[in-house]
Amino acid sequence: MNPRPLFGRLRDHTGSTLVEAALVTPLVLLLTFSIIEFASLFYAYLALENGVSQATRFAVTGNVMDDPTTPGAQLSRQESIKAALRQATPTLTISDADLTFSHLPTGASTWVNGIGGPDDIEKLAVTYTWTFFTPLMRAFFRNGQVTLAVESAMKNEGRFE
Repeated sequence: MNPRPLFGRLRDHTGSTLVEAALVTPLVLLLTFSIIEFASLFYAYLALENGVSQATRFAVTGNVMDDPTTPGAQLSRQESIKAALRQATPTLTISDADLTFSHLPTGASTWVNGIGGPDDIEKLAVTYTWTFFTPLMRAFFRNGQVTLAVESAMKNEGRFE
C-alpha cells in the first residue's frame, strides 16, 4: 500500500471552512441570544426600579387619581399608587399579588402593612418573575425563571391635600 495518497488527503483543505463554520455557529448564536436575553432581563429590572420609584414618589404626596372607568370618581389611594406604577412600567405586566404596601408610623420601629398617613415612611415592594424566552437559557435557571425584587421607601409629606 502506497502511503502517499493518504498523506495527500490529510493535507487537503477542501471543506475545512464548512466544518469550522459548523463548529463555531452554534457558539456564536448561543452568545448572541444570551446577550439579548440578559439585556431584556436588565431592562425589566431597570423598568421595575423606575416604576417603583415613581409610584413611591406619587404615594408620598397623598394624592389620588381620577378613575378612568367612572367619570368624576376617584380611585382609592392604594389603587392610585398601583396605577402610577403601571403607568411607569407599561411594558411589564405586574399583578396586584406582586405588590406589597407597608409603612413605618412616626416613632415606630417595625413596618406595618398597608398605606401610611402624613409623616409616615411609605414603602412599596414589587416582586416580578422573569421567564426566559430562550429554551437554552431556561436550562441554566430553576424553572427557567428569575425573581426580581425591588422596593422603595420615602417619607410621606406632612400635610395631604
